[in-house]
Amino acid sequence: QVQLEESGGGLVQAGDSLRLSCVFGGAISTYAMGWIRQVPGKERELVGATIRSGSSTYYPDSMKGRFTISRDNDKNTVDLQMNRLKPEDTAVYYCAAAKSLHDIVVGTPEYWGQGTQVTVSP
Repeated sequence: QVQLEESGGGLVQAGDSLRLSCVFGGAISTYAMGWIRQVPGKERELVGATIRSGSSTYYPDSMKGRFTISRDNDKNTVDLQMNRLKPEDTAVYYCAAAKSLHDIVVGTPEYWGQGTQVTVSP
């Protein structure tokens, strides 16, 4: 069983930046990786996902511009840099892994982290 562990969440003010990190307990280079967020009572929302090599990253239109995913296959980590945060970005952010980018994009990754809470105050 592969484990993913997120860190870096917390309480910030609107306009601040925050960087989340995810450590992948396996050979990360063989997995597409992504970040998905969820607000209680609402559907999960893809933040973005990156292919195995990290040379290409997909963001939904609603996430373009303020969120950046990067991965370091040597360190088995994938990060999410969030800039100009807004109160509506408040959510639990999950790291996710799948053999294909498609599985992350459609919300069916093979592995999930436990999530890290991000709260953005007005």
